[in-house]
Amino acid sequence: MKNIVLIGMPGVGKSTIGVILAKQLGYEFVDSDLVIQKRENRLLREIIEQEGVDGFIQVENQVNASLRVEKSIIATGGSVVYGREAMEHLKKIGKIVYLRLSYESLERRLGNLKGRGVILRDGQTLKNIYEERVPLYEMYADYTIDEENLDIEGTLQKILEIVKV
Repeated sequence: MKNIVLIGMPGVGKSTIGVILAKQLGYEFVDSDLVIQKRENRLLREIIEQEGVDGFIQVENQVNASLRVEKSIIATGGSVVYGREAMEHLKKIGKIVYLRLSYESLERRLGNLKGRGVILRDGQTLKNIYEERVPLYEMYADYTIDEENLDIEGTLQKILEIVKV
């Protein structure tokens, strides 16, 4: 297995789980949001403020489509699925694991969306983006982990069973 790519809504634990998974497997950990910030030399929210949502999605797509890593756990931003080139590239270089959580659980976990850097267009709600993204996550996923009644340890175990590195 070359890489494991974690996708899903903000707040499902992609970064948290990714770091632990990388340690357990002896892989590198790549947080694509941090890669974007480093390449752009700006914070995500600054990119969104300066380029708008579509501009940010374009930057995110370019950065993810150009990732050159091996034996890595890649935690992506929740909006990565809007970038076709990025998703095709990620699928080529690894297995895509969708961390799924119900809307209700997500809402409880997330609290303040703006503070989390969730990209919302004017008038968009968490429910809107959830409904918009879930079909995309499902379409790109090689594996889906239902996190509904799992803690971090439970989610990790499920991923390890699936990927059998």
